[in-house]
Amino acid sequence: MTKVLALAMPFFGIILIGFLAGKLARLPRAGLAWLDFYLIYVALPALFFDILSRTPLEELARGSFALATTTSTFLTFLIALLVGRMLTGAGMRVAALQGLVGSYANVGYMGPALTLSALGSAAAAPTALIFCFDVVLIFSLLPTMMAVFGEEERPMGATAMLILRRILTHPFILGSIAGVLGSASGVDIPDAVGTTVSMLRASAAPAALFSIGVTVALQPASQPHRELPALVAIKLLVHPLMAWTMVTLVGGFPPVWVYAAVLMACLPPAATCYAAAQQYRLYVEQSASGILLGTAVSVVTVTATLYLVTHDLVPVFAP
Repeated sequence: MTKVLALAMPFFGIILIGFLAGKLARLPRAGLAWLDFYLIYVALPALFFDILSRTPLEELARGSFALATTTSTFLTFLIALLVGRMLTGAGMRVAALQGLVGSYANVGYMGPALTLSALGSAAAAPTALIFCFDVVLIFSLLPTMMAVFGEEERPMGATAMLILRRILTHPFILGSIAGVLGSASGVDIPDAVGTTVSMLRASAAPAALFSIGVTVALQPASQPHRELPALVAIKLLVHPLMAWTMVTLVGGFPPVWVYAAVLMACLPPAATCYAAAQQYRLYVEQSASGILLGTAVSVVTVTATLYLVTHDLVPVFAP
């Protein structure tokens, strides 16, 4: 338990510091813009590039693992969508955003910090695969549903091009592609470049965790809505169970990969949920409240999951 607390306390401690800073400092939300830019366009792409370029290419080619974890996210999305719609009677566009809150984990900011701290560098490949394919899923699924169930008429070809552009130009995806190419080429990076990338990588996790705390503190959370506890429960409990089930059904993965799948799935809703709600001008206050509630509850659930993982209590079946 001491080991678990040693992992969890710094992790959530930095989030708490960011949360308190957001509540106490009289700074506008716009003041976070440059930190967000640094994280999204510089530090986190450098992190994904670094871990992937150092990972053997054969480990990055496990399509069955990506299929299993992405399927678990998709199935959890459907469950959250149906539960949200059942509890609120919302239309499909709002239900899609409810599904997002209940299924899309904070795999970009929190994921690498958690898995690499708990599992070491062996978790780099599964972490990157989960992130990349979850991003592709969400960036494809949500715009498609908004277009299909929206009032405005947009040709499907235009929608497909928009989705493809968003995926291929995402900084995290570009950093990951560069990392895969680096791994495939086997070319040694010059020392000066490598040192720069290492410095950027080291700054990514604490800066991302601090940014999460500030973002949660500044969310315009409204009064609790009756569907949010159910959506948060689906995100924090059903999703990791679904991830473990799908990875186990496919089978043949090392224990670290199974643990990484469970840890990535147990994370709270991503801030992307709020950004998407703002973009479509639907379910905005509820999305903010869901992120706030999910992040608070995850202090307990993520710590519990860390305990299970670090004590080898998550069943792993030998291939």
